[in-house]
Amino acid sequence: MRAEIRVSGIVQGVGYRPFIYRIAMQNRLVGYVRNRGDAIVEITVEGKSTDLKKFLKDLRTKKPPLARIYKLDITYAEDKNQPNRFMIHKSSLDTDSSGSIIPPDIALCDECLAELRDPQNRRFNYFFTTCTNCGPRFTTIECLPYDRPNTAMHAFPMCNFCIKEFRDPSNRRFHAQTVACPMCGPTPLLAHRDGSPMTVEDPIRETGRLLENGYIVAIKGNGGFHLATATTTSKPIQRLRESKHRTKKPFAVMARSLDSARTFAEVNAAEAELLTSYIRPIVLLKKKAKFNLSELIAPGLHNIGVMLPYTGTHHILFDDVREPAFIMTSANPPSEPIIAENKLAVKKLGSIVDYFLFHDRTIANRCDDSVVRFHDMSELLIRRSRGYAPEPICLKKPRDKCVLGVGAESNVTSCILQPDKAFLSQHIGDIENLETAEFHRKSIDHLITLTNSRIELITCDLHPTFTTTKLAQDFADELECPVVPVQHHHAHIASLMGESGIREMVGIACDGFGYGADGSPWGGEILHCHQEGFKRLGHLQEQPMVGGDLATKYPLRMAAGMLYTVVDIEKWLEPKSQMLSHGRTEVTVIAGQLARKVKTKTSSCGRVLDAVAAILGVCYERTYEGEPAMKLESAAIKGSDTLNLAPRVMGHTLDTTFLAQEIFRQREDQSIADLACSAESYLARGLAQMAIENAEQLGITTIGLSGGVAYNEHFSRTIRESVTDHGFRFMIHTQVPPGDGGIAFGQTIAASLIAK
Repeated sequence: MRAEIRVSGIVQGVGYRPFIYRIAMQNRLVGYVRNRGDAIVEITVEGKSTDLKKFLKDLRTKKPPLARIYKLDITYAEDKNQPNRFMIHKSSLDTDSSGSIIPPDIALCDECLAELRDPQNRRFNYFFTTCTNCGPRFTTIECLPYDRPNTAMHAFPMCNFCIKEFRDPSNRRFHAQTVACPMCGPTPLLAHRDGSPMTVEDPIRETGRLLENGYIVAIKGNGGFHLATATTTSKPIQRLRESKHRTKKPFAVMARSLDSARTFAEVNAAEAELLTSYIRPIVLLKKKAKFNLSELIAPGLHNIGVMLPYTGTHHILFDDVREPAFIMTSANPPSEPIIAENKLAVKKLGSIVDYFLFHDRTIANRCDDSVVRFHDMSELLIRRSRGYAPEPICLKKPRDKCVLGVGAESNVTSCILQPDKAFLSQHIGDIENLETAEFHRKSIDHLITLTNSRIELITCDLHPTFTTTKLAQDFADELECPVVPVQHHHAHIASLMGESGIREMVGIACDGFGYGADGSPWGGEILHCHQEGFKRLGHLQEQPMVGGDLATKYPLRMAAGMLYTVVDIEKWLEPKSQMLSHGRTEVTVIAGQLARKVKTKTSSCGRVLDAVAAILGVCYERTYEGEPAMKLESAAIKGSDTLNLAPRVMGHTLDTTFLAQEIFRQREDQSIADLACSAESYLARGLAQMAIENAEQLGITTIGLSGGVAYNEHFSRTIRESVTDHGFRFMIHTQVPPGDGGIAFGQTIAASLIAK
């Protein structure tokens, strides 16, 4: 009996062909297995029907731990008298299927780590130790099929020892494309800040010692460079902040172990499981009351981003030091993509760092660290990148078009929607300059190639001047496809609907900014989203943005607009004038603008939270995205809803002027923590109330929450409790970021319906 099988899923780069070889041999079958250029694995087997049935059962139930089977096509035929053995054939370049699936990068496995620590092993202390079960994947792949000549490892011919392992079916490195050892693989190099090499016996351990002594080192990893330094002393952290022009934005840290992380942060069971998983993302953890690291790491925040070592380099760094953790932040100049090349690193970072730790393998695809936080035990993605991308989101409701979404302007990713799955790119960043825009363009080209996609439709944000809007048109001209703009908050809710498979929902979309259908800045919206599009049902009260975009940078401007009718604005702002860019002069300008009435108004939830943060003195300047709201959350987590304000809904609008003025009146009598908690509670209850009333009128049973404000645990919990207490089903993201990192996915979901 003969079976011809095509397996699609994550089946290249995860030890799948060696697995097929072993189960075919165990079941006494002959034939072959090979990779294809469209990331499918092709299998042909012949033998007794009972053996074949056992093989197919093993194929489904005993697959490698990192493999994912999304589709299995089996055709039965008569025997063709195959050679009397089973073989792994040379890969085919066939690309009949679209939607190829590329594995993400995988953390070093326990077996490889044990070898790295074993003095008797050939790979003792070798930083680039990997096998079929671990190591870089996406960051090494240049093209398909996934074979060594098509990866960044093509520059490192295997030695006889590695070739023997590579060809041995019983070996863990059988057909492992990144296999290497100290004799034939990449090598590390410690260098001065000008790039000139240093002569040291052990570059990685020497780097660890330099970090502990307060030096700043740029470390090349699998997907880019990190900037690293110590965490228990503030001087190098302050120097790093000054040189990166990053005055307050939190730094992520890499702890030497889970036990080490627990010395300075609280870690629940779900967080521990993800921290130690093969994904190894940055997880936002609550700081312990006795926080023993420098406060300059995450100033003014109740949490800290923590990850564990995921490469051999990371493990070795901690060997000869006592530091519990190192700062490990992406090495990129402001608003530019993560750096991946040695020469460019010297050029861009030479004035910032003291040393470089290089290696000589090319980074085929830049890929930043993923970031996750938990609400209780539920995972919420903030940045979906290393360890996740480009593994697809499997759709519960199939689509009939291949759609490319290019994202918005902040925290950008791209997305390719196939009929049954969606591929999100790695994190790109904020599209503020040519370098990031070019990185975005190249990452899209690469994703189209790797997924073998035939794009039929392009979608972008509704904002007419976004760089991504122009990029969408460029792709449309090149690929001869139509462009469908999608309103920003519609995309947020469509993203939630796409991952949950729901066709209709009342959605609460809360963020800092989105170009509204009427051309004004939206950001606190109640939307009815369905197959034909969306309808705006309600929103937060529109508040003046004094000075336009300046109001997003200086929350005092938003606060002034909301307090104008009850406060002498000049008198109130006078003592705070040093918190504005032009001091006393700016106070006069703000008062004058309010007297003449401000034309630009916004319904943004983020801007209301900013204003409350300014009224309470929590944050006067936004130096990084979401800073005022994040610091307000850190204050609120210590308080309770003492005001218990009843939501004031006027028609289709939630009154936020009332909120700001009530917070202002109570500021002398109540604690900052209680007022912060009361403000968040008012907004959450009010938005939930509006959503519930509209859902009841429409007969809709599901209410969802999306947008960047959804990361606020207290805000999300309050909405969830209100919604579920009224008998509605509540939805929040589980696979796609609620923030703008999920916008591209939402664009493709919405556009695939709009274009029908």
